[in-house]
Amino acid sequence: MLPVSVPQHHRPVDPLTGGVVALAVLAVSSSAPLVAFATAPALAIAFWRNLLSVGALVPFAFTWRRAEFRALTRRGADRDWSPPVGAGRREGWYCVLSGVALAAHFATWMPSIRLTSVAAAAALVATQPVWQGLIARGQGRRLPPAVWVGIGVAVGGAVLASGADFVASGRAFAGDLLAVAGGLFAAVYTALGERARIAISTTTYTTICYGVCALILLAVCLVGGVPLGGYDTNTWLAILGLVAGAQLLGHSMFNYALRRISATTVSVLILLEAPGAALIAWAWLGQLPRAGAVPGLALILVGVAVVVLGGARTGRRHGSTPTAFALAVQSRAASWGSLALRIGRRSRRSL
Repeated sequence: MLPVSVPQHHRPVDPLTGGVVALAVLAVSSSAPLVAFATAPALAIAFWRNLLSVGALVPFAFTWRRAEFRALTRRGADRDWSPPVGAGRREGWYCVLSGVALAAHFATWMPSIRLTSVAAAAALVATQPVWQGLIARGQGRRLPPAVWVGIGVAVGGAVLASGADFVASGRAFAGDLLAVAGGLFAAVYTALGERARIAISTTTYTTICYGVCALILLAVCLVGGVPLGGYDTNTWLAILGLVAGAQLLGHSMFNYALRRISATTVSVLILLEAPGAALIAWAWLGQLPRAGAVPGLALILVGVAVVVLGGARTGRRHGSTPTAFALAVQSRAASWGSLALRIGRRSRRSL
């Protein structure tokens, strides 16, 4: 088994990283509305968004990171290439395995939507932070109690916001299991990415990860008979929007942040996609969230703030100062909370 060493310390979080994470949250929030707008099968959309992202990254990767790719085929570090140091064959395997985990996430969660309700699938895949915390615990890292509390509040908010309606049937139970597996694989993907990003640039890591993911999804689509073409123009535009937004500005920016923010914190921050997607669907598709979802969206914001600020408080006890990122998340949570309140009032007036 490939050994996974634990990144004990992350670099201090600067305002740039805070801005990158805020941009990533906004970008991934566009994913669900765009997938709802497109008419292609979900697995085909996942394949194309990864393949086209690799096509956009390869020219930059092979122009500026050629030495880094060579280093990943060697057992040790490449002496002709400086920071980040220590990249070798083992780090290359982390990239490959991360791509496998990402493909497994897409291949389990997306079919789960067809077997169980969308609400149940969305709620169960939101268990990613729980798996992330357990992975961190298995790696020997002790999470502060405030972080576990924040994870519980955020996941509970996701369940409440989705209006999960778990039904008792064999088909729905299979879909529920696939959605839980999707959350688990998402956590594995993030944990492997955290390890790979210690020694590998974002461009190299995402090129390999997305490439491996695209190849696996291609095989799954071919075996399952999923059509990979024949879509209308609006669907292709939606796919391109997913590539530029959710994939390159979303996933890639979260991967960039993994050098400074723990995988557990990133997995909780990804839950902000729920209120972000609700706001975009409201503004673009005219889909007004039901009034009962607003408390759940607010709980997600509270849970994220507890995780980030709880981690910052632990850092202060170890001698570090509050980060601009933690303050930015607190401000973002307050502003999104006011927006959620406005949506709730609008929803009640429409009833």
